[in-house]
Amino acid sequence: MAQGESGFQKGRVSVVTPVYNGESHLRRMLDSVLEQTCQQVEMILVDDGSADGTVRIAEGYLEKFARRGYDFRIVKAEHKNASAAINQGLLLVTGEYLIWPDSDDVLEPESIKKRVEFLQAHPEYQCVRSLSYYFDEETGQRSEKADEQRGDLSKEELFWDILESRTFVCCGCYMLRTESFFAVYPNRRIPEYDVGQNFQMLLPFMYRHKCPTLQEELYGVAIRSGSHSRTALTQAQEEKKYRDYENLIDEIAENCRITDPSDRDRIACWKAARRYRISLKYRRRKEAFQALRRLRSCGGFSTREALKELIWAYFVNGWVEEHLYPVYRKISGRFS
Repeated sequence: MAQGESGFQKGRVSVVTPVYNGESHLRRMLDSVLEQTCQQVEMILVDDGSADGTVRIAEGYLEKFARRGYDFRIVKAEHKNASAAINQGLLLVTGEYLIWPDSDDVLEPESIKKRVEFLQAHPEYQCVRSLSYYFDEETGQRSEKADEQRGDLSKEELFWDILESRTFVCCGCYMLRTESFFAVYPNRRIPEYDVGQNFQMLLPFMYRHKCPTLQEELYGVAIRSGSHSRTALTQAQEEKKYRDYENLIDEIAENCRITDPSDRDRIACWKAARRYRISLKYRRRKEAFQALRRLRSCGGFSTREALKELIWAYFVNGWVEEHLYPVYRKISGRFS
């Protein structure tokens, strides 16, 4: 197989998928990879220390992948988190292009091929994304419910839209040129947090490169009640999640060498808005006041809006979050 000057195999797509306790759904993802119309694919499945039959199921696909002409590697790792699992897979990547779909989702048969064809036809772009659709895991029926906004699909500079939740981070929708991705992470290692592996993969890349959108639904997202993202968190777990995201964004800002004062203020607003939201949820008045002051100082809140919220927070009987909902919704939409 021909190799480019970078050493990556030209035309090949590396599919890196972390999985944890995927016995009930992994077959669906692996079957969708086998059904791809693209001829050059390597599948790198990283088991994050599963306690069920995930590895056994994966090993049952070795012969199927061999017959299809796709390389299939199974990495067995100790349980940590999805970011750490992805890092195990990144070490083995040999393809010119990289995708990292979730283990419970599906790729439409033309998903990989259409994105490869776009990048081959447009060498000026280092990445491309498609749209997704949602389906019920139990019935297989498409659902109108969506966890993320699509946003302005004509935009190509997506760093702030992704950070501020105006567009989607759905992992299986994005395809990156591998050489450009490893220029961002030359050690083939993204930051390992219990949250946000898609932020690690996407934000530093999107700060450097434009990303057009193929307006086709080429990736299916399973609505699964038991998925990690839908599991209810305790207060301690949620507060740790918020801290992890703040630390992660600081690390990403350093990777991107963000020094512009207005950009730094924008990141500060993002963090302060999140602190305000969780302070409201757990009725911590003092911390909410502090977050409001930060929002005001970084330009995320007008003086009038901040004053109104302070009055509500102080005088409303019982510190009722519902009374603050209009601003809560506004902040959530801009900075969640």
